[in-house]
Amino acid sequence: MELIDKDLQSVQEVRTLIKEAKQAQKELATFSQQQIDRIVQAISEATYDNRERLAKMASEETGFGLWQDKILKNSFASKTVYNYIKEMRTVGVVNEDPINKVTEIAVPVGVIAGLVPSTNPTSTVIYKSLISLKAANSIVFSPHPNALKSIIETVEIIQQAAENAGAPKGCVSVMTIPTMEGTHELMTHTDTNLILATGGNAMVRAAYSSGTPAIGVGPGNGPAYIEKSAHVPTAVKQIMDSKTFDNGTICASEQSIIAEKANKQMIKDELIRQGAYILNKEEADKLAKFILRPNGTMNPQIVGHSVQHIAELAGLNIPENRRLIVAEESRVGPQYPYSREKLAPIIALYTVENWEEACDLSIEILKGEGAGHTMIIHTENKDVIREFGLRKPVSRLLVNTPGSLGGIGATTNLVPALTLGCGAVGGSSTSDNIAPENLFNLRRVAYGTTELADLRKAEGQDLINECSEQNSQNNKDELINSLVAEVLARLQ
Repeated sequence: MELIDKDLQSVQEVRTLIKEAKQAQKELATFSQQQIDRIVQAISEATYDNRERLAKMASEETGFGLWQDKILKNSFASKTVYNYIKEMRTVGVVNEDPINKVTEIAVPVGVIAGLVPSTNPTSTVIYKSLISLKAANSIVFSPHPNALKSIIETVEIIQQAAENAGAPKGCVSVMTIPTMEGTHELMTHTDTNLILATGGNAMVRAAYSSGTPAIGVGPGNGPAYIEKSAHVPTAVKQIMDSKTFDNGTICASEQSIIAEKANKQMIKDELIRQGAYILNKEEADKLAKFILRPNGTMNPQIVGHSVQHIAELAGLNIPENRRLIVAEESRVGPQYPYSREKLAPIIALYTVENWEEACDLSIEILKGEGAGHTMIIHTENKDVIREFGLRKPVSRLLVNTPGSLGGIGATTNLVPALTLGCGAVGGSSTSDNIAPENLFNLRRVAYGTTELADLRKAEGQDLINECSEQNSQNNKDELINSLVAEVLARLQ
């Protein structure tokens, strides 16, 4: 029986895909803005029309989240993102400044490697395809093995729509034999020009250490502070809507609630009223041991699952009508799972005296995990908002809105995106919500406006002015010294 080396097959497949993608991108680079826009529109319409089918496929294949919510994510990726980018100038001359005599020309980065997580498989493929092609790039996807079928199906829909609209074959493609070796080849290949990395910590770190320019997203671990001036029922509703959306699989979703002693009981009562289950100490300890594995990583069995499913696995008895698990916590650190990112309907509840303590605690939580990503504050106090905005190590401070939907730009006016940069503090190359502007370079055509003689003349005039000012100051000093001497002589 002939043995087949899957790793070698995967590497060879990647090399073939990259070769095709490079050739396709060369052709895309010659397209007009109108040609590019026609392709992007076709992809948007095709994926929007298939949003429900793809959502059900992803949910069934991965077991993560709720297909109803995945429809909204697919709709967001296909329609909301498209509506934002459709009028952008991303090809050829994108800006002309006749006064300063500078012209800016968009230059595609080339072949993009798109890493796709299992938590948001179909929506991520739609979104990354749209922003990549809008900037005249080709993209090769590395799918998470647990979502392979739904990712391949999404890519095939995009390929058909793009080619029907005039796109070259190979501008969007996907590995069908996903292995670590194949993904490594994709990220390190000399013809891969940029990596769009969405996934776990290890994968994002691998992208940044590959030697290829990368835009990566670190973990989210956003605290949600309910300040004493907030309208508690609304704040709790937004937090619960966000944290339970698709069973908590969006990385911008809230991971902890920070309450003040003055409103803590009101918050707890409202949480219970709206469907949360607050664990007692024994239950919290039991669940903590289940969600954190011995090696310090989160148990993947909790990811994207319902409260009841998690409770059954952990041996807890939680009523069927509860949709969020709340654990009271006071500690922060890698060994305390409730203080970390939990891509599930589980959230911590901290208590502080005032906004100053909340400020310090949120910084401590974010420095433990999630620095550079997102934080949420519910308040009517603009001074507190300003203080948090000035001090928090995040790229997004969301005010009075759900974290998961606000962070991606669905309930805020942030750039609609499913890749959220975390900035330098979070180990990312940008703090932007990633859009087509992040996927092309600018070539600047600059006309001469000054001659060397003019620069020398200006420098000479500066020296004359400096000398004049110095002489003037010296004269003033001499006059003052003379007057002081005269006064002292008369006193003697």
